[in-house]
Amino acid sequence: MEENSNPLLCDPIEGICGIAADSNTLKKITTHSLKKPVKVVYFTDPICSSCWGIEPQLRKLKLEYGNSIEIEYRMGGLLPDWSYNSGGISKPSDVAHHWDEVSLYYDMPIDGDVWLEDPLSSSFPPSIAFKAAQLQDNDTALLFLREIREMVFLKKQNITKWENLEIAAKKVGLNVEQLKIDFDGKAQILFREDLRFAKENGVRGFPTMFFTDTTGNKETVYGSKPYAFYEMAVLKLHSNATKSEYYKTWQTLFSKYNSLTAKEFSELSGTPRTDCEKQLNDLEAKGYLEKLTTKNGSIWMRNHTLP
Repeated sequence: MEENSNPLLCDPIEGICGIAADSNTLKKITTHSLKKPVKVVYFTDPICSSCWGIEPQLRKLKLEYGNSIEIEYRMGGLLPDWSYNSGGISKPSDVAHHWDEVSLYYDMPIDGDVWLEDPLSSSFPPSIAFKAAQLQDNDTALLFLREIREMVFLKKQNITKWENLEIAAKKVGLNVEQLKIDFDGKAQILFREDLRFAKENGVRGFPTMFFTDTTGNKETVYGSKPYAFYEMAVLKLHSNATKSEYYKTWQTLFSKYNSLTAKEFSELSGTPRTDCEKQLNDLEAKGYLEKLTTKNGSIWMRNHTLP
């Protein structure tokens, strides 16, 4: 990948926003307290389009190897502010077309018009909000992260604004009052710790995943890669890992995940990608699913009014 000092200019071929980490610097991953054979330290950011691009692979990895891996989410600080000019992106409006292009490449719906209609000034506020959510409950924090990603990538909502973060927090069941207290306090410290941790380990691009075992052996996957790359990293460190079987029906998948794109549904169900749109649209027509359509694709949600 060409040298790129602009984090928002994501290279879809490499599948990374920013610059890949230097694997020789990996030295700070703690594994002595592992509860499972493999630990994955995932450096990400709420507005990282390449991170949105790996949601299908990551969800599948959790379903198939969740018994063997534990994933620790770390925020990377993709966009501190707009005090730079590099890589062809110097202002928010420059990101709009780039996101539209990345959306087509990853086959994941992204509407870049948020950068024209209500541009974000930084990715720090939603990152800090995620750290605050982690203080309440890690699983709920992941639901929150997914929710704010859908808000910015599909609904064109500015997730630096507290009112939008509050809406997402209420939807996933977080204590909003406590979230605001932690957002203004402890979460700021935790976020700065994540930034320091990323810097110490040479992380300059997202997504970056460090896979480590209990003895310190490591594998690294940079960027959005096909599923086999993530699976191989697990198996190299834990050759005895057994792949969990799961029901691949739409009912089961939508009971595990509140929303799925066609690419995600294809990855998780094994349905050919060309057939997914029709199947999901048929389910919507029957009232089983709800659909949100953007100019670059759709996402389907379980109709929770059904028994």
